[in-house]
Amino acid sequence: MSVFLKMSVSVTLRPFARFLVPFTLHRKRRNLCSTLLHRCMSSKIPAVPCPNKEGTSAPEQLELDGWKATMKSSVQEAISTGFSDKDEDPLVATRELIEMWRLLGREVPEHITEEELKTIIECPSKSSKKKYLKYLFIKENLKKARQIKKEMKAAAREEAKNVKLLETTEEDKPQNFLFLRLWNKNINSAMGWKGAQAMQFGQPLVFDMIYDNYMKPKELQNAVSQLLESEGCNRRNIDPFHIYFCNLKINGAYHRELVKRYGEKWDKLFLTATEKSYVDLFPKDDIIYLTADSPNVMTTFRHDKIYVVGSFIDKAMQPGTSLANAKRLKLATECLPLDKYLHWDAGTKNLTLDQMMRILLRLKNSGSWEEALKFVPRRKHSGYLQVSQQSRDFVNKVKKAKTFNSFPKGSLNVHKRDNLNEKI
Repeated sequence: MSVFLKMSVSVTLRPFARFLVPFTLHRKRRNLCSTLLHRCMSSKIPAVPCPNKEGTSAPEQLELDGWKATMKSSVQEAISTGFSDKDEDPLVATRELIEMWRLLGREVPEHITEEELKTIIECPSKSSKKKYLKYLFIKENLKKARQIKKEMKAAAREEAKNVKLLETTEEDKPQNFLFLRLWNKNINSAMGWKGAQAMQFGQPLVFDMIYDNYMKPKELQNAVSQLLESEGCNRRNIDPFHIYFCNLKINGAYHRELVKRYGEKWDKLFLTATEKSYVDLFPKDDIIYLTADSPNVMTTFRHDKIYVVGSFIDKAMQPGTSLANAKRLKLATECLPLDKYLHWDAGTKNLTLDQMMRILLRLKNSGSWEEALKFVPRRKHSGYLQVSQQSRDFVNKVKKAKTFNSFPKGSLNVHKRDNLNEKI
């Protein structure tokens, strides 16, 4: 009978076991958690002496504020002991975070410098940090690809050289020639001599370096690349400018990037880099600020003036920045006559720094706008404006008048009479 009752109870309770088992498990877990919490709290919370029953009343207990203060102090001590190393050096923490992201497969660079780490720390949001890390990742991959391509070209060149050496005979060997070979060392010394002469007697050309706060790091790097191209183009020219880098802050963004690019050659360049403004170095009446926003159009190149070019890449579309700076200093401003000579299609009339350098050098040497404006990119215009027939006729008349006036009066008739007498 008892066996029958047990079987009936098990049969009746079996459908409800599915719902009863979780409750029992939750109770066990709750009891286990409460015991663990009790043990942890008892070990962490400092012992509080019990008040004397004789000296104090029965309802007196530990105050809530005191208990909170002790708990907060214990938690802060635990946090400080656990994370003291990372708080002291945030660069190490940032580097570890980047390494963790790299192991997770995110687009972060493998090698990163301390300057780049400081830039990441200064980023205001997490999304800006991710964008900057992605930019560094793409830059590193491009650098690796260029290095691999360079090594492949060097290997192919070496292989071709070995094949050519095997195929050459005694007759094909190089022989002595009449002309002297110009080595790179001699060419560099000649260019350096021209640069030294330009520093003493050349016309000054100023690059205004005050716009480093208006650009992002990538734009500033592009501006420095254009400055390097401009300096090289000026150094190779027949009659170079005396380049001035004015308003260049020592240990500023521009100065750090220039020193990083040039390296040891920075102190050997034939140019003047100074923290002073061009207003302090030259008289204001001789300065002309070249800006695309100026209402005054440049007609001719003046050799007695000092031209200022703002070293500013305006991808964020901030029109009028350089013009406002020139107006604040009360300087004369001019812009290139692009609409006068070119069919302008689309886009802003802002040119790069190396394009401006080539245009000014060509104007200085030849004085021809048609030759100078060849350095304007073809994607921005559809060709030169056609000169009207009337203006051509006028130019031809002026040329003929100059040629006829160059001969003295009656000289042509005298020659004709002499020729007739000889024939007779």
